[in-house]
Amino acid sequence: MSTGAELLVAGLERAGVRVVFGLPGVHNLPAWEALRRSPIRLVGVRHEQAAVYAADGYARATGEVGVALVTTGPGAANTLGATGEAWASRSPVVVIATDIPTTLKRRGVVGGALHEASDQRALFAPVTKGTYRLDDPGEIETAVAEALAVPRRPVFVEIPTDRLSGDVARWDIVEFGPEVVEDPPDVSGALEVLAESWKPVIWAGGGAVDAGPEVIVLAERLGAPIFTTYSARGLVGHHPLAIGLPPHLPEAGAIWEQADVVLALGSDLDGMSTMNWRLPRPHRLIAVNVDGADARKNYLPDVLVEADAAQGARAMAAGLPPGPLSWVDLDAVRAAALARLREEHPDELAFLDGFARAVPPETHVVADMCIPGYWLAALHAPAAARRFQYPMGWGTLGYAFPAALGAAAAGPTVSVSGDGGFLFACGELATAKQERLPLTVVVVDDGGYGMLRYDQRHSGVQTYGVDLVTPDFAMLAESFGIRAQSVDGLGDAFADALAAQVADPEPTLLVAQAALTPPPTTSPRWYREGPPSWADPLTGLG
Repeated sequence: MSTGAELLVAGLERAGVRVVFGLPGVHNLPAWEALRRSPIRLVGVRHEQAAVYAADGYARATGEVGVALVTTGPGAANTLGATGEAWASRSPVVVIATDIPTTLKRRGVVGGALHEASDQRALFAPVTKGTYRLDDPGEIETAVAEALAVPRRPVFVEIPTDRLSGDVARWDIVEFGPEVVEDPPDVSGALEVLAESWKPVIWAGGGAVDAGPEVIVLAERLGAPIFTTYSARGLVGHHPLAIGLPPHLPEAGAIWEQADVVLALGSDLDGMSTMNWRLPRPHRLIAVNVDGADARKNYLPDVLVEADAAQGARAMAAGLPPGPLSWVDLDAVRAAALARLREEHPDELAFLDGFARAVPPETHVVADMCIPGYWLAALHAPAAARRFQYPMGWGTLGYAFPAALGAAAAGPTVSVSGDGGFLFACGELATAKQERLPLTVVVVDDGGYGMLRYDQRHSGVQTYGVDLVTPDFAMLAESFGIRAQSVDGLGDAFADALAAQVADPEPTLLVAQAALTPPPTTSPRWYREGPPSWADPLTGLG
């Protein structure tokens, strides 16, 4: 005989799960008892939302499934914001929550049992690719496989609490069939278009995050400059064909505008990456995407290849001869753009320079929706894919620090938050300390919601409701037993302190008193104006 909780944990083990993030409650305690005897690492957090953020951060850092285990009703509901971010960013996350015992459940009646909800699964339907109710907890492998299946998105699993605590006579092991080897995709239409192109550009998104080698080979065959979206930062490292700049800068945007064909790999060409689709529709567009509807929803492609980004890129490269060098002098473009930015934003570029010096290339960087985070999202150059995270799915403020808990479970990590966003989950300092995570927490304190303050001033109104009373963050961290330091500004003193903290294998916190101006990637500073390009009837999408 085995308990349902033991079957649940055994199923997670068979699915290859190595870490679970969670918070115990009266309904899920049997799972904690089963995890006690499991090789799976249990990271206990202080708020359920942090459990899913951490699972998301772990999934983005590793490419593995991220698992969060929470309790019934309010415990499950607390995870919704973080689950929505995972959904919008296409992270393979499994949220497991208990439900009230089946003996207390009555169809159509909410009797008032502890933590009872009228329809817990319905809460998660809009922010997951599927929801499951498991009367047999051993079937958890199905949900894990679903989360990892492309397109990757979170799933929600509900298990009645009495199914965890009761004995189960049978042990059903899910048998997965042999991996299906798909035929190479048909790329003949794409090759016809590419044969006629002189100025190709590759646009690689989150769906291509693990296809770096294939993207590089294809780019070299075409001599095509490579844009990478926020989700794909580091995809091609510091390759000479990497543009290394966002299209929100006029110098980089001109490359898109001059291209005679754009090859979008694993991207839906989302609003934040295209200035709300104000980048004009390319002269010709080839889209490679596992989801045809996803590929067609913003810019109508001339050729659609429904395939995984790596498969599509590999098939196209096989049909192309060695090509020319880039048709753009990328060194000159980068030099011109950075020279202009250094003149206009000396403090901000000094922050980026110091950050790059201080943070080793193998470190995971997790940036929040704050002005320093915006600058990192725009110009930080990670050495490899999955080394940079940014909540550019839903744009959830307060993401960075709790997500960094999950990234730090995979390796050394730096999180960058503003004072407002950090306070969303500052209690997770206890988690970082208890788990001895290799995490450096950076808090840039400008006394409030700096971006919103800028938005109000940019609109010509008096600031209101955006200035905050904040604690002494260094003393707060020290109260948890975490070494902390404060510096003024984001110059050399900040860079030196950051380098020293990153070298410490224990969790640390660094506070910088500084205020920055937002970068050109933020909407008030977009250089292109006007309606979205899909409002033009010529796109076929208006």
